[in-house]
Amino acid sequence: MMAKTLLAMAIIYAVMVTLMWAFQDRLLYLPNAGREHIATPADQGLAWEAVTLTTEDDVALDAWWIPAPEPRASLLFFHGNAGNISHRLESIAQFQRLGLSVLIVDYRGYGRSEGRPSEAGTALDARAAWHWLRDEAEQEADEIVLFGRSLGAAVAAELAASLDEQQIPPAAVILESPFRSVPNLAQQLYPFLPARWLARIDYPVESYVTRISAPLLVIHSRDDDIIPFAQGEAVYQSAQEPKQLLEIKGSHNTGFLDSEPAYSAGIEAFLREEVGIAR
Repeated sequence: MMAKTLLAMAIIYAVMVTLMWAFQDRLLYLPNAGREHIATPADQGLAWEAVTLTTEDDVALDAWWIPAPEPRASLLFFHGNAGNISHRLESIAQFQRLGLSVLIVDYRGYGRSEGRPSEAGTALDARAAWHWLRDEAEQEADEIVLFGRSLGAAVAAELAASLDEQQIPPAAVILESPFRSVPNLAQQLYPFLPARWLARIDYPVESYVTRISAPLLVIHSRDDDIIPFAQGEAVYQSAQEPKQLLEIKGSHNTGFLDSEPAYSAGIEAFLREEVGIAR
C-alpha cells in the first residue's frame, strides 16, 4: 500500500511539473482576462487618440496617446500581465495630473492587438512604442519616461537597457512592483517545484537594471500579495545610481491607489529632484 501511495504521489508530481513546463506561457500572460475595452480616456475627461503601432515583425498593436495640456514630458506606459489598456484609466489620470503625456500600448495578443505574447515579442512591442514616440510624437529621448508595472516593469527595464547600449537613454525609468526574474519569482512562489529549472521565460530584470544609466525609481508595496517586496528591493539594490526606492502600501493591483497622495508625491519628487523635469 505504501509503495502504491508513493507511486501515485510521484505520478501526480510529475504531471504537475510537466504541466508547469508546458503551459508556463498561460500562467504568465493573461490576455484573455479582459480583451474588450471597458472605457476610454474620455470617461476620465481626457483628450486622447487611438493609435496603431506596427512592430518590426509586422504585428499591429493597439495603443492610446493621451497628450497632457501642458506636458513636462511623455510617459511610455507598459502595463501588467492581465487585462488591457482600458483597465489602466486611473493610472493614466494620475500621470496626467503630474503633467505627463501618456502613450500606453497593449502587447501582442492583448486587447485589440494582433499576435500572441512572448518574451521576444514584448521586446519588439516596446521598441515599436518607443519609435512611435520618437518619430510620430516627435519626442526627444530625454523627454521620455519609461514606466512599467509588474510584467510591464520587465518590459520597460529591457527596453531601457537596450537603449543604453545604443547610447540613447530615456529621461528616466520607473519600475513598479518589479520581480528579479521569472525563474527566481517562480521558485519563490512554487517552492515545492523545480520552477527555476523549468522556466523557459526569463525577463532578468535584476540584470537589466545594472545596464540602465538613466535615473531609476523603484516603487513597491510591502503588502504586495503577488510579487513580494523583497523582489523589488533586490532590483533596487542591483541598480546603479542615481536611483530611488518608493515604498507604498496596498495590494499588488491597488497599491498605486491605496497610497495616494504619497504615490504621486513620490513620483513628483523623483521627476523634479533626480530627473530635473520641472513643471
